[in-house]
Amino acid sequence: MTPERFTLIGENVHTTRIVLRKGKRFATCGGVDGVTFVSEAGEPGLLPISETMQASQAYQEGRIKHIALAVEAAMGGGDDAGVGYEYLRRVVLDQERAGADYLDVNVDEISLKTAEQRQAMEWLVGYVRSLTALPISVDSSDISVIETGLAAAAGGKKRPMLNSASLERTEAVQLAVDYGARAIVTAAGGAGMPSDAAERVENASRMVETALAAGIDLGDIFVDPLVFPISVDSNFGLHTLDAIQTLRSRFGAQINITGGMSNVSFGIPARKLMNTAFINLAVEAGADSGIIDPVMNQLADVFTTDRETDAYRLAEDVLLGRDDFCMNYITAWRTGALSPLEGRA
Repeated sequence: MTPERFTLIGENVHTTRIVLRKGKRFATCGGVDGVTFVSEAGEPGLLPISETMQASQAYQEGRIKHIALAVEAAMGGGDDAGVGYEYLRRVVLDQERAGADYLDVNVDEISLKTAEQRQAMEWLVGYVRSLTALPISVDSSDISVIETGLAAAAGGKKRPMLNSASLERTEAVQLAVDYGARAIVTAAGGAGMPSDAAERVENASRMVETALAAGIDLGDIFVDPLVFPISVDSNFGLHTLDAIQTLRSRFGAQINITGGMSNVSFGIPARKLMNTAFINLAVEAGADSGIIDPVMNQLADVFTTDRETDAYRLAEDVLLGRDDFCMNYITAWRTGALSPLEGRA
């Protein structure tokens, strides 16, 4: 696989994204707490923590939802609006430079109110489109918010993408048809998440058939078999990889197989290493797309990484179910045996 043949859906314009208060990007400058960044002009910047963010449970627990913070600042029109605009601009352009083919936009963490989510989605899609010609992948847990995003994304040179349709909301397929969008269909069930590879294949196959029946071409369907954190269950990696292999065999070369690849590394150290290993395994199984942070995991580096190192093999052991509870991997991290390039993030 080469970067040119892999459809990369950049995941960073997403209001669930966090930086840690204990991390390197949190700083206090002139008595103001904020998230540090570098502007497009190369100037250091600080995105101040708003009172709303400070009062949030996530912040109290040490997590800063920095994309949500930037959207709040920019839309608010106050003293920090310019900083919010520039922060988002840098996020978008960094992904474009890193090779993203789509930008996944999600505003679910902006508010619990649907009307405010729709307002934010319309604004954010509009702003992202003013910065880049890359098409938008519209993502939300609320189908009405997705429709708002698709409407705002319509009219570009490249078709948008709907993220996502599942058995619990099959009507999303019709939205993709109505707006001429490509569609991500997932392996989620009508009343919950799949428990193994077979259930993933069954659910995803039903969604593929639903999309085909609605008139969506096979080449415009992206199947997400769902990637779960390997730290929770040592079988989760194999469940997804086996499902990818079966789906590729069942639907052939034309369909696209994707997934939130970085989900696999939630809760464990050296996430870049684990993501790299999983992307390579997923591609070998038949994936040709991924919802990825292209800045952290640049595809050129992913596909040319040395897979014979001890660190890489430790990551593969975790993903292939050969390291229960990630114990060998975590022990290696604690003793510094993983690649120093991975750091301790």
